[in-house]
Amino acid sequence: MTASKSSRARNARAQANSARNRNAAAGRGNGSAAATKPGTGVAVKTGPVVKAGGGNSSTGRSDAGQTRAAATRDGGPPRGGSRAQAMREEPADVASAAGTAVPRWLQLTTFILALAGLGVSTYLTIAHFTESTLAGCSEKAGLVNCTKVTTSAQSYVFGIPVAVLGLVFFLFMVAIMSPWAWRSARREVHLIRIASLAAGIGLVLYLLYAELFIIGSICLYCTSVHVITFALFALTAFAAAMWGLDPARQSS
Repeated sequence: MTASKSSRARNARAQANSARNRNAAAGRGNGSAAATKPGTGVAVKTGPVVKAGGGNSSTGRSDAGQTRAAATRDGGPPRGGSRAQAMREEPADVASAAGTAVPRWLQLTTFILALAGLGVSTYLTIAHFTESTLAGCSEKAGLVNCTKVTTSAQSYVFGIPVAVLGLVFFLFMVAIMSPWAWRSARREVHLIRIASLAAGIGLVLYLLYAELFIIGSICLYCTSVHVITFALFALTAFAAAMWGLDPARQSS
């Protein structure tokens, strides 16, 4: 009788252990935790175990996919850090493009001034080789005497007539002051522009000194060329100071 009771007790404990194992395996499969009721040996099923951070992994992946899909439909980045980063970067790009664009008015102004200088230089060159009198310019003794200036020894530089030098200079200015040149993608173009104008200003200062202190007279046509050269230099220096010399960022 005692042996029979011991055998039944062992069988009951084995069945209880088997039940606990089955309940534990079921709890791991569905995300629930299984606990044993004290004093009974019977497994009790508890609620699902939720990981820190909220929700299970499948639900999180589904929500993330829906967020990315909504962002794609709207044409913008997903909510959160990516969108905030894009909002921080976009104004910088827009400001960069706007802050470095040489305005159209400056491009056209310098181009028109270069054309005007080319016209005056062409007329002076023709008058030099034909030895004709410049229209509207006084030949009397005094401060304004075009003939005295254009026929003086100072009207040649290195054996080349100043009128010819002016013609070549403004031919180059028309090309490099054009809107297409201002929008050039080569940095060298913008460096050559300001360097050539610096050289032109140097020649203008010499001619002004020669007219005022050596010849003692001025030529109105020559003075107009000097004024145009100064204006081109000032506008180009202003553009370089305001928008730099990086042509890749210049857009109009």
